Amino acid sequence: MALLILLRHGESVWNKENRFTGWIDVDLSERGEEEARRAGELLRNIPIDIVFTSELRRAIRTAEIALETAEKSSVPIIKNAALNERHYGDLQGLNKDEVARQYGEQQFKLWRRSYDVPPPNGESLKMTQERVLPYFQQEILPILQQGKNVLIVAHGNSLRALVMALENLSPMQIIETNIPTGVPFAYIMDADGTVRKKIEQLEQSHHVAS
Repeated sequence: MALLILLRHGESVWNKENRFTGWIDVDLSERGEEEARRAGELLRNIPIDIVFTSELRRAIRTAEIALETAEKSSVPIIKNAALNERHYGDLQGLNKDEVARQYGEQQFKLWRRSYDVPPPNGESLKMTQERVLPYFQQEILPILQQGKNVLIVAHGNSLRALVMALENLSPMQIIETNIPTGVPFAYIMDADGTVRKKIEQLEQSHHVAS
């Protein structure tokens, strides 16, 4: 039995400005740094053996701040682009409200929340999942099956792609799934790689960590 902890990076500068960020490598806002510290406090009593992040600065900084706050700075961090945020293509850098006004609310919601409709020259959630899941299955799941606790610090959509698989959610259900910045949650994983239980309130979960 092991713990898989998921953490979306803290608020970024472009989250604050309500822009589509995607693969643009922006840093955390001051609020995002504080969110990372609060996440670290929740992780303080939980043994963590290894951390995986995307290659984007906002996720890496969140992991570093959280681990420092949790007094776990010696835990190794592995970075891989497979965990990067969904690529928003031509929408990257644009204000979300302006995109909604220009293209209409329905098209905006399709690009932003649907499972298989990509924005122009970008990735759909389905396409994001096609890189996240193989990486998880090949690199992360075997570690969990050894009984080690894993923290993944990534992004709203790369984590939604993983959550969809872990919870067996349908394309319609994942549309309504939102992952807030800087709030860790976890799954208790059995040795065969299946989810035994989801833990929404991480501060209550330290007693199940191996």
